[in-house]
Amino acid sequence: MNDSKTPASVIVRTEARAPETDPTVGVPVVRSQRPPAKHRLVTLGDSLTHGFQSGAIFNTEISYPRIIAWELGWGDQFRDPRYGGPGGLPINIELLIRRLEQQFGDKVDWWELAHAAFSLRSIMDEIEDYWERGPGAQPPTLAGINHNLGMYGWDLRDAMSRTSAICRRAIVTPKDDWISQIVENASDRAALRVLPAYSGEGPGMSTVDAAEALGEDGGIETLIVFLGANNALGAVIDLEVTWSQAGASGEDYRDLQKKAAFTVWDPLHFKAELVELDRRIRAINAQHVIWGTVPHVTIAPLARGVGSKVRPDSRYFPYYTRPWIDDASFDPADDPHLTENEARAVDSAIDQYNDFIVAGVAQARREGHDWYLLDVAGILDRLASKRYIDSPAARPAWWRPYDLPPALAALSPRPNSWFFQSGPDGRQQGGLFSLDGVHPTTIAYGIVAQEFINVMQLAGVPFFFGDGRTLRPGSVKVDFQRLIALDTLIKDPPRSLSNDLRLVGWFDQKIDLFKRLF
Repeated sequence: MNDSKTPASVIVRTEARAPETDPTVGVPVVRSQRPPAKHRLVTLGDSLTHGFQSGAIFNTEISYPRIIAWELGWGDQFRDPRYGGPGGLPINIELLIRRLEQQFGDKVDWWELAHAAFSLRSIMDEIEDYWERGPGAQPPTLAGINHNLGMYGWDLRDAMSRTSAICRRAIVTPKDDWISQIVENASDRAALRVLPAYSGEGPGMSTVDAAEALGEDGGIETLIVFLGANNALGAVIDLEVTWSQAGASGEDYRDLQKKAAFTVWDPLHFKAELVELDRRIRAINAQHVIWGTVPHVTIAPLARGVGSKVRPDSRYFPYYTRPWIDDASFDPADDPHLTENEARAVDSAIDQYNDFIVAGVAQARREGHDWYLLDVAGILDRLASKRYIDSPAARPAWWRPYDLPPALAALSPRPNSWFFQSGPDGRQQGGLFSLDGVHPTTIAYGIVAQEFINVMQLAGVPFFFGDGRTLRPGSVKVDFQRLIALDTLIKDPPRSLSNDLRLVGWFDQKIDLFKRLF
């Protein structure tokens, strides 16, 4: 089942790795008594921590760290990056769709496509002008170091080595290209709102540097480390598997420029990066550390399984392509795709990444560190509609369906992991993934927050009511009714995302949308 391009270090598995359900990984630790930390919550991560949604970072109020801070009774003190302007960075797909709906109604007919293309360009020109030449061109001066240190698109190496100085130097004088209306250096512009303020002197700080600084400034109560998805996500974004290489210098996969050519990390390279990150995290003054595992990125509905499974008990389809390309239209000679064996190899590599993360937590606990594990990969597997829920024969022996919180289970239709679709009568399917087919909706960020809260309570972290003083008794539950009200895709879904997903596919055709987002 292995293809010739897959590194020998990838242990290809026929069944998904069984998740680790014990946050302590079976290793007891005697907690030492320490004075209260100044910073109750700090998070290191990528787009899933940053709060990325529907192709953009625009509303960090819906990130899982912000949701946790709200439930901690520490929302007023929690600092996170803010993004203004029309729709955030780089492209808010929901904004584009709602603007077009205002002009064309529920459906863009074929004779309106030329006018719609001009309108799309005008909207994107507005976004580009705001960030390249308008108020968004200069990052704000930050009052202190952010507690949410997630940054979209970043992998382990970026978190350790990509500093504010590097991001500042990367931003060049933009070209006002009439055809290409994507904000130039969007990632670097976004990062300068995450990283500590930079005066132009010295190397600046990386996100790991910033966490270290917070630890030195009165300590951290809970540090969440949730990184690694971007060491494999490129395979789904590009629908192409390019394994990391050491190169002649032995450092290509660690080089901030050269590593851009890779879409999946060889497990041995990931392990080498993780060992270095583990060492850096150990040096941070944090009372509790929670590590999240890497989700199986091929479950994200941006890559849709095509055709009939060769074996009904397989979790893989023969091909994976974009969700708006239906089975009858799909042509492997012409359409972008991953093969079954490629998808299996990517997931098998991620299983090894997660084995390394689990082993690292276990070793740290054996040495007396109060570290914990949240197996996010296992949670997503239990929510995977097409892979497991709709394919009972493919379910591994350990698989159990995830119990949605009552407020979400009561929604109609019940939220699932299919690509989001809606029409004039409301949401038709999906609800857990936003319009980019990779990142969570607001309610799904709430699920992630709830799972981290459960581990935090196991670690003995106190949660308070909004006054920040009155202790919350018992098990802390996320206010999902509040999140439903904040989730525009659930509360007020777009009317034009019909079953054929033609509109989203049209965006991708016009501007190569998904390859350019991340």
